[in-house]
Amino acid sequence: MVSETDNQKKLQSFFKDEYHSLKAYVNSKISSAADREAEDEIQDVALKMFSRADDLLPINNVAGFVYRAIRNKIIDVLRTRKEQPQQDENIEARFTEFIELFYGYVANNYSE
Repeated sequence: MVSETDNQKKLQSFFKDEYHSLKAYVNSKISSAADREAEDEIQDVALKMFSRADDLLPINNVAGFVYRAIRNKIIDVLRTRKEQPQQDENIEARFTEFIELFYGYVANNYSE
């Protein structure tokens, strides 16, 4: 079995050395498509990796491992982002319906 801190040491070293490159990579992919910042995405991925580092097999290619995990996170963010605009259109119709129920139907006729 892998020593308890071997994977963690590799991950810590990689994140320390390559954090700015990771941030630039994430910003280039989701800057205009997501509300969350690149740092949030990187921290989510890092948290999952560090919490499971002792359970994993030895990580030989740390860069490939981290970039693949970040790429998968970006795909998840973009998928959830595509579903939101459809929901926003329904919210406006529901809100109008709610207003009519609450206040009754109001014609938008104005006197001349």
